[in-house]
Amino acid sequence: MVLADSESAVILRLRGPLDLKCLLDSIDVVPMQKTISRTFEALRLQVKSESCVLAVCNSPVLIWPNKSVFEEITPDSPCEDILQFIQTDDQETSGKRSTKKKNKKGVSASVINLSLMMEATKPGPVSAPILTRTVHKSHLLCATLPMDCAIWSSCSDTIKDGCEQLMKALTRQLFEMEKVTLQCMKGTTLLVPEPLHFLLPEPNGLVTVVLPSGVPDKELEAQRRELHGQFELPDNRPFFRRANAYHFPNEPYKDGHLRNPHTVLTHPTLDNGKVYLVQGIYSYHHYMQDRMDDNGWGCAYRSLQTICSWFQQQGYVERGVPSHKEIQQALVEVGDKQASFVGSRQWIGSIEVQAVLNHLLGVTSKIMFVSQGSELASKGRELANHFMTEGTPVMIGGGVLAHTILGIAWSETTGEIRYLILDPHYTGAEDLPVITEKGWCGWKGPDFWDQTAYYNLCLPQRPRVI
Repeated sequence: MVLADSESAVILRLRGPLDLKCLLDSIDVVPMQKTISRTFEALRLQVKSESCVLAVCNSPVLIWPNKSVFEEITPDSPCEDILQFIQTDDQETSGKRSTKKKNKKGVSASVINLSLMMEATKPGPVSAPILTRTVHKSHLLCATLPMDCAIWSSCSDTIKDGCEQLMKALTRQLFEMEKVTLQCMKGTTLLVPEPLHFLLPEPNGLVTVVLPSGVPDKELEAQRRELHGQFELPDNRPFFRRANAYHFPNEPYKDGHLRNPHTVLTHPTLDNGKVYLVQGIYSYHHYMQDRMDDNGWGCAYRSLQTICSWFQQQGYVERGVPSHKEIQQALVEVGDKQASFVGSRQWIGSIEVQAVLNHLLGVTSKIMFVSQGSELASKGRELANHFMTEGTPVMIGGGVLAHTILGIAWSETTGEIRYLILDPHYTGAEDLPVITEKGWCGWKGPDFWDQTAYYNLCLPQRPRVI
């Protein structure tokens, strides 16, 4: 799988609105569909015209792709050369433009954003306007199409090559939008087509799919099955739910939580050892977040929230991460706790985590019992199998502490083992260097566990759905 911050590629992303306006003489189905198709064809001709302009965001670079006019840059330059023209926040403050290229490894440098624009004026003699008035009854069907195309650009691609690929992708997207619009029309009501990008396993890479906005994922299973077949994907996990949409690396997450802090860590080296890790994306939940003071009692709640975030961000569930109160209410509803438990500061453990996952998400879990911490070192095979087959975060509780296990490094020949731990007891800001350098997310040895305390591990099972 090609990574967005690869040294050999950048992503070119083109976005902009196109107005779909249809004057309908009849609201009968067939004439409406013909008029809509003619309007989409007019839009395809519009983006192929010389009035189409691509503007590189936060830069002076303008490109007329259909007449090979490039301002500030030459068409035969590598696509990555555009990065030197993009103004950063620091440059805005100083009023200077950098003469050096951005570091391609930097998150903000991996995506080049472009805006789709149309010239409103045309060269020619100036003439006086002529006004005419025609009385004609018709129905106006209009919508704004949110065009959004993204392509990989390798280090050998020129700017001209990248623009040609983008324009082809734009035309394809208009065809896909026409198809979705006609399929999902309800009378004279249009469901605006919604383009989404998905990063699929090799050899597919980054693909764009157009879905009807406003239609929930549960009603789009037939379309997903068709896509799974088209891209030869397994039919036991989601790839094309909205939560699976690719998150571009230059866009911050709106909730403020860190994602996958473990990815910056170096794996431990063991003799004949292998690393088995959580699959997919999760959010790091810990003490004192969300204006909730749970310091000293909420560690298992936070571990549960991290697990719930995994199921949400893999597209298995649409509901958000539950709050402490919602977790407590769920335990009351299943009969595990009394009503007075809601709003309390009482601890929960692995068994309660299992019950909440089942009640709120419909997710089943296996429980692994360990009579003392020293026995955890012998559970390498079971944990390795879990991360290979299920790939979900594991909650472990023992004594008065709870943690999240994100993976293990394990040698089958020697039995040596290391645990990748996400610690919910952290109380600081969302500072990735502090979290990883201070060990709040890090690799731990068997002595990390209390050797005499018993532990219960909750191993959530991945639903077999698409």
